[in-house]
Amino acid sequence: MYVGELAGRTGATVRALRYYEAAGLVVPRREPNGYRVYEPVAVRQVERIRALTGLGLSVEETRAFVECLADGGDTGDECPASLAAYRRAIVDLEDRIARLAEHRDSLRAGLAAATARMASHRGVRRRLSAADPSGLPGERLPPLSLAATDGRRPRLDRLGPGRTVIFVYPLTGRPGVDQPEGWDTIPGARGCTVEACDFRDRYAELREAGAARVYGLSAQSRAYQREVVHRLHLPYPMLADPRLTVAEALGLPTFEAGGMTLYRRLTLIVSGGVIEHVFHPVDEPGTHAAQIVDWLTET
Repeated sequence: MYVGELAGRTGATVRALRYYEAAGLVVPRREPNGYRVYEPVAVRQVERIRALTGLGLSVEETRAFVECLADGGDTGDECPASLAAYRRAIVDLEDRIARLAEHRDSLRAGLAAATARMASHRGVRRRLSAADPSGLPGERLPPLSLAATDGRRPRLDRLGPGRTVIFVYPLTGRPGVDQPEGWDTIPGARGCTVEACDFRDRYAELREAGAARVYGLSAQSRAYQREVVHRLHLPYPMLADPRLTVAEALGLPTFEAGGMTLYRRLTLIVSGGVIEHVFHPVDEPGTHAAQIVDWLTET
């Protein structure tokens, strides 16, 4: 039979048959015109190769069975070399199973450890959510460096001389993007964009009143915040704290929404790396910057 017929009867591709020929497993004879002609036994040989490779053997590992069929065997299993090939394949498979079982156990251990860490971390977050920031005045800011939208990484305990205003907010929305489910029912959640804009509009007043610098701070990424700074034309940088490191260091209050842990709204007045005053709660985020201006002017 020719190669096309053999391919049709066995389901093998012509390319696979050429590969078996190159490996010396299923070798046709050549007619004077150059055509390949396969003997009837080639059907059983190709079927055996395909069955064994389907069980995980390599093409080379099927050689003993193919040669046994060529020597007159009915199934290719009857020869001593075939039995030896079975035994080697079983040993190799058992070794692979053992290695895979070790990998599985290592992955299970890693998953268990990660789950435990996350559960512990969620426990910390739950404790933080009930934190009361009224006792923060007099506390020093932690030596944490946060990514800012202006490309810098200011260290919180070394912000520079003069007073620094850090307004902490939950999450600024984007046009056309839905807020987390139930957002409007969460006390203090709404108003982040209007607050950011109020600080923008009163930025010059804040500076004149004695604020050497102004930062916004949230758990959103720097990339997210950079879009907000660009879209709202904010003259001050935002600080990104997606891991809530400041919350954990100072015990700032947080809340859960849409599967995220977010900061509750408050504002810190910092001088010399020490918290001088805390505004919390912030009931009117749209006019909060004016409240800060008044406080700075009076103190």
